[in-house]
Amino acid sequence: MKKFYTLTILCLGTLPVFAQDKETGGSVLTNPGVMITIILILLPLLFVVYLVTVKISRLTKTIRQSKIKVDAKQLASDLHEVSSEELLLEVAKRKQALNFSLSDHELTGNLKPEDTKGMINNPVSVDSPRFFASKKKYVKRPEIDPALTKLILWYLGTATFYLVLGTTVGEYLGIKFSAPDIDHVPWLSFGRLRPVHTNMVFWGWSSLAMIGLGYYVVPIVSNTPLASIKRGWYGLVLINAAVILGTYSLMAGVNNGGGEYREYIWPIMLLFALGLGVTLLNYLQTIAKRKTKEIYLSNWYIVSAVMFTIVIALVGYLPFWQNGLGETIAQGYYMHQAVGMWFMLFNLGLIYYFLPQQLNTPIYSYSLGILAFWSQILFYTLIGSHHFIFSAIPWWLQTVAIIGSMGMLIPVAAGTTNFLMTFRSSWHKIGSSYTLPFYLVGIIFYFTGSYQGTAEAFRTSNLYWHFTDFTVAHSHITMYGIIAFMLWAGIYTLVPRLTNKEPRQGLVGAHFWLAFLGILFYAVPLMIGATLKGQLWIDGKPFIDGVVLMAPYWLWRAIGGSLMWFSHLIFAYNLYTMVHKKQEADLKTAVFEELKKIPDTSNI
Repeated sequence: MKKFYTLTILCLGTLPVFAQDKETGGSVLTNPGVMITIILILLPLLFVVYLVTVKISRLTKTIRQSKIKVDAKQLASDLHEVSSEELLLEVAKRKQALNFSLSDHELTGNLKPEDTKGMINNPVSVDSPRFFASKKKYVKRPEIDPALTKLILWYLGTATFYLVLGTTVGEYLGIKFSAPDIDHVPWLSFGRLRPVHTNMVFWGWSSLAMIGLGYYVVPIVSNTPLASIKRGWYGLVLINAAVILGTYSLMAGVNNGGGEYREYIWPIMLLFALGLGVTLLNYLQTIAKRKTKEIYLSNWYIVSAVMFTIVIALVGYLPFWQNGLGETIAQGYYMHQAVGMWFMLFNLGLIYYFLPQQLNTPIYSYSLGILAFWSQILFYTLIGSHHFIFSAIPWWLQTVAIIGSMGMLIPVAAGTTNFLMTFRSSWHKIGSSYTLPFYLVGIIFYFTGSYQGTAEAFRTSNLYWHFTDFTVAHSHITMYGIIAFMLWAGIYTLVPRLTNKEPRQGLVGAHFWLAFLGILFYAVPLMIGATLKGQLWIDGKPFIDGVVLMAPYWLWRAIGGSLMWFSHLIFAYNLYTMVHKKQEADLKTAVFEELKKIPDTSNI
C-alpha cells in the first residue's frame, strides 16, 4: 500500500505540467541553452580524451618496438651459436615451404570443366577497373499487359515532372530566405509560390506516383487483371487537370485562403476528388475479381487510403462547419489526415508488397501488419487538433489530440518492427542492391519522424516549437524522408521489370546520397535554430531577434534544398533511361541472334 500511495502522489505531482500557464515544466537539461553549454563543455573533454589515447598508443608502440629489438638480438645470438651446415639445411627447408603452391586440381582432377547441363548462367569476366560495387540486376517477373505498363509509366512520368517542377519552386523559395529581395514580381511572391510548391508535390508528385504503383500492386496481389485500363486514364487526366489548373490559380492569386494544403478552390479540388473516385472504383472492382480467398495486407492499406482521402476532401471543403473555430478544427483534421491517412497509409501498403518481394522473403508478421493498420485508423483520426495547442479550441479536444498522438506509438512500433524483422538474415543484401537502401532509409525516417510528431504534440514542447521552423523540418522529414524515399524505392524496383532496362547504378547512388544528405542538411539545422528561436520567444525577446537568429540556419536550409533538388534531376534522368534508353550491345545476345540466322541442317 505504501508503494501504491507513493506512486499516486508522484503521478498527481505531474498534473501541473498540463495546466494552461506560462511554466515550461520539464527538466532543466531540456533547455537549449543548457544543452549547448553541455556540448561546449564536452568538446574540450573529448579533445583531452583524444590526446590521452594518442599518448597511450605511442607508448604501446614504443614498448612493442623495444621488445622487437630485444627479440632480434636474442635471435642473432642463437644463430651465431648454430653450425653453418644446420643453418643452411633449415634455410633450404624454409625456402621450399615458402615456394609451395597448390596446383588447383586437388579437388577437381585434371579434366577440363564443361557446362554440359547449362548450370552456369551469365558468366562475367572483369577486364577493367571497378569504381562502384557491383549491384544485382532486377529479377524478371511474369509479363504484364502492355496497356497497363503504358498506364503505369504515364503516371510515374507525370509524377516525376511535378517532382522536378514543384521542388524547383521550393528551391527558389529556399533561396528567398537568404536573398528576400531577389524579385518583386507578384506572381513569384512567397505567399503565392509556397502553396504552389506544397500542393504540386502533394497532389502532383506523391499522389500520382502512389496511384501508378498501386495500379501494379493491386492486380498482382489479387492475382487478376486490372478491372479497367480506360478508367485508369480517366483518373490520370482528372488529377493532372486539377494540379495544372490549381497551380495557375494560385500564382494568379485565386485561392481558398487560410487553409494549409487546401489552397485550391473547390471546383479544382473537385477534379482531384473525382480522379480519386474513379481510382477507388477501379481498385475495388479489381479486388472483387481476385482469384485468392484472402485480401492481402497491401490492398487493405491502399483501398483504405483512397476511401479516407475522399472523406477528408469532403470534410475540408464542405461549408457546413467552416465558421469560426469550426473551420480551425476542420483544417487541423484535413491537414493531418492528408499526410497520415493518404500518403502514409498508401505507401505502407506499397511497402508491404515491394519490400518482401525485393528481399525474397515473406513479411515477418501478418498480425503485426493488421495491428498497425487498425491502430493507425483509431489514433491518427484523432490527432489533427494537436496543431492548435494553447488555442481557443476546447481544452478537452486538445487533450484528445495529444492522447491520439501518444497512441500512434503503437502502429509505428508495430510497422517498424515488422519491416526491420523482414530484413532479418537479409542485411547482407543491402550492399548488393540499389533499391534496398531507399527502403531502409524510408523505414528509419518512418520511425524517427513519426515519433518526433508525437514528441511535438505535448504542451511543454509546443511552447518551444509551435509556429517555428521546427514544423517545417518535421514535415520534410515525413513527406520527403518517408514518402519520397519509399516511392523512389518502388519506382526503381518496378520500372526495370516493365521496360527491361536498368538505370546506371552510379547515378542511382548519386541520387540516393544527394537526397539523403540533403534532407539531413535541411532538417537538422532548422530543428536546432527553431528550438533556439522558441527559447527567445519564451524569454519575451522581440520577434526580429528570432529572424536574425535564423539567418545562418536558413542558409543551411538552402544548401540542403539544393542537394535535394539536384538529386531530383538525376532521378528524372534515371527514369528516362529506364524507359527510353537504347538497348546496349550484349555479346551473348548478339551471338545467339546470329545463331538463329544459320539454317537448320539437322534434317538433311
